[in-house]
Amino acid sequence: MGSLIGNLRGTTFVVIDFEALTPAGRPAEPTEVAALALVVRGGRLVEDGRFASLIRPPSDVPVTARDLAGGMTEAALRSAPPPAEVLAGLERRLTSPPYRLVAQHASTEAGLIARQAPHCPTLGAAPMLDTLRLAKRVLRGLSSYGLDALLRHYGMPPPRGRHRAMPDVEATAEVFRRLLADGARAGHWSTLLDLDVAAGLRPKPAATAAEDLPVQGELFGPGH
Repeated sequence: MGSLIGNLRGTTFVVIDFEALTPAGRPAEPTEVAALALVVRGGRLVEDGRFASLIRPPSDVPVTARDLAGGMTEAALRSAPPPAEVLAGLERRLTSPPYRLVAQHASTEAGLIARQAPHCPTLGAAPMLDTLRLAKRVLRGLSSYGLDALLRHYGMPPPRGRHRAMPDVEATAEVFRRLLADGARAGHWSTLLDLDVAAGLRPKPAATAAEDLPVQGELFGPGH
């Protein structure tokens, strides 16, 4: 793990999570976002700032009791800033490139970010590492690779406030740290390029393609 951490120096990992409404027949609408920055400092991957905000859904999208978790209220959502404003606010905190986004089941987060890309171009252009995909590489044979299953595997209780954005981000960040360590010990990765390949961000070098078994400064600046 030590050599991997050394090779990750200079990269900022932004662990991100959205909560969202899923109206029938239209794209998901975000209701909350949280992000937590991780950087290498003192030989460890440590937090370097965080951001969280509720997000106002469109007025014509209903909010049901199932959509309200951990003390969230419809009144608070209806008075929150719109997604373009929130994502632009997060974008302004991005001050320490290069970045890798980190998310659990990252396609959901990627789709929500893509819809707001004009307001957060740096965020929208950052490559994304999926902890689900990394876990499939490292933890063979689990019956599930959802966040709750990964927490159980590592003996971690679900965070208080599970299914709110910041508790889920904190849990994902800890899972990510453990996956990095397990993958490094198993020889799956020792550099950022290795992580990118494992996450599908870059093609596998031809020389090693046959070697793998198949796979089933502060980020946020002042005021964070």
